[in-house]
Amino acid sequence: MSRRKWEKGLHMVSNPGRRAALVDAGVEVLAREGARGLTFRAVDAEAGVPAGTASNYFTGRADLLRQIDARLHVRLAPDPDVVAELMTRPRDRSLVTAFMDDLMDRATRDRTGYLALMELRLEATRRPELLASYTESVRGDLEEAMEFHRTAGLPGGDESVAVLYLAMLGLLLEHLTLPGVLEGVLPGVSVPDGLVERIVATVLPEGQEE
Repeated sequence: MSRRKWEKGLHMVSNPGRRAALVDAGVEVLAREGARGLTFRAVDAEAGVPAGTASNYFTGRADLLRQIDARLHVRLAPDPDVVAELMTRPRDRSLVTAFMDDLMDRATRDRTGYLALMELRLEATRRPELLASYTESVRGDLEEAMEFHRTAGLPGGDESVAVLYLAMLGLLLEHLTLPGVLEGVLPGVSVPDGLVERIVATVLPEGQEE
């Protein structure tokens, strides 16, 4: 490789905007094609950059997958302004429902990002080097949710948060992949808003919110 090309490669690797664009392109490919379709060539094509660009930014597919994981945590994170507004409300079951509605709204708006998260879960079962890091990041999310619930003074404890997490995970999976499964399953209950309300009411029934 010539010195000019080598110096150009160094400049590209240090370009955070280009890296972010490539990672977002990777999210699109992962959600659409699955992990097997996630190649550097596919990422370059999705990002509209010259072939070989992605190889300057990632050491391999495992590195790209880890950076996609980190990027999705940013893309799907709650909006601080929304959280601040919600926290002005009474600390009751309706506030928990509002937080679950916000989770559903964020996942629905960025359906591609959430589908990519699901693909990461599947790929982690096949790649031991990814399994450890992805398990750590998802477990960190759950523990952070428990800590937020405690410090915010929301009704219910860690067990309630864990059950909400599992129930909402199932609802998100069905609603974003096979929405027809849920339509009419509970007559008169809308999908997904009505089901979110039923989940919270079941986990935090009246008289047991403390």
